[in-house]
Amino acid sequence: MASPAPASQEDRAAATRQRILEVAEGLFRAIGYQKTAVADIARELGMSPANVYRFFPSKSAINEAITARLLEGVTGDLETIAAGPGAAADRLRAMLRMLHARHLALFFDQKRMHDMVSAAMSEHWGVIATFIARIESALARVLEDGARRGEFAPVDPAEGARMLKQATLCWTHPVLIADAMDKRQVEEAQMAGELDGMLDLLVRGLRPDS
Repeated sequence: MASPAPASQEDRAAATRQRILEVAEGLFRAIGYQKTAVADIARELGMSPANVYRFFPSKSAINEAITARLLEGVTGDLETIAAGPGAAADRLRAMLRMLHARHLALFFDQKRMHDMVSAAMSEHWGVIATFIARIESALARVLEDGARRGEFAPVDPAEGARMLKQATLCWTHPVLIADAMDKRQVEEAQMAGELDGMLDLLVRGLRPDS
């Protein structure tokens, strides 16, 4: 039986990058992204910091790559809902509820990762532009589909998606969720109820007979 072909240089580099991100994410979850230095990541990997920098030009690049990994699961699920079956209104509700639930879970269950995603959004990291574009694209797809089926009045899908995102921002932005729960003492159930109320209003406004 022939031996498997040796991994290419590109494959080895990709595997090393993946390992660096896995170790870095573990440290981020344990002590926070701000307290984690490249030297800490290198020590866990048994390599020099200079070797880590061969694969990532800066600590910021590692921060962005891990944020992208975290948000990929959110956008992937969002796009699955958008492309799935069911009424357009039901899909819109499911998408925005899912965004809220994911960021709420970050606040409660993964506080250190929540802090990183909040910083990424507040400081306009490059990865966030891609995240927002994919959210708006998924929302636009459902608006367009709903109009084609006669469930919604015709709207410009891109503009409508931006408006939907803006109208629900306080339930889908991690900084605003944290502010509501910390400063205004809004309970989780109350926040979910407020989101449902806003979704009712938005869906009514989208209907052809509104």
